[in-house]
Amino acid sequence: MNSVVKMTDNLKHPSPKTTQPLIALYCGSRSGNKPVYQEKAVALARRLAENGFGLVYGGASIGLMGQVADAVVDHGGETVGVIPEFMLDYEIAHHRLTELHIVHSMHERKALMAERASAFVALPGGLGTFEEILEIATWGQLNQHQKPMMLYNVNGFYDALIAQLDHAVTEGFLPPQHRAKLIICNHADEILTALHNLDAPQHVAI
Repeated sequence: MNSVVKMTDNLKHPSPKTTQPLIALYCGSRSGNKPVYQEKAVALARRLAENGFGLVYGGASIGLMGQVADAVVDHGGETVGVIPEFMLDYEIAHHRLTELHIVHSMHERKALMAERASAFVALPGGLGTFEEILEIATWGQLNQHQKPMMLYNVNGFYDALIAQLDHAVTEGFLPPQHRAKLIICNHADEILTALHNLDAPQHVAI
């Protein structure tokens, strides 16, 4: 690991050590019950690294989180992990990252990830994954960013959530133009296509 920053010491954010556009991968601290989830997550992470993208994620070494970080590192990509200090008791921090930021809270974790990311992809996961992608979609609806946002619908994992979002549109709670900003991707190629024309990371107002 090249850099560990303990933000709980009230340090200002240091200058980034990364030069690649970073993709935020929201994913679980578990691997799921089917091998396809790990296989697709690792394959996506490898392709991101091979295409010149780095990773920003939750900083853990376990579950899909650890597996995607390993794949990016092993294929030459830069990696930024962000983990709250209290989560170190639950999620073992990864020690091969370009940067590891230890922060006060989940709010700081999400804010720093959003600031550093050029795009957001939700892989299969649990409550934390759902919350992260829906919050970043809400920020997009409120014009706090214009970055690409994607659901990686591996093995139909997000079919029910997609149906719920469409139902919210039908019932008049979610404007269709904002629903359309959350891109549904069934294959890694679709994610790479959406990322193809990314510019430098944009600032996120929080």
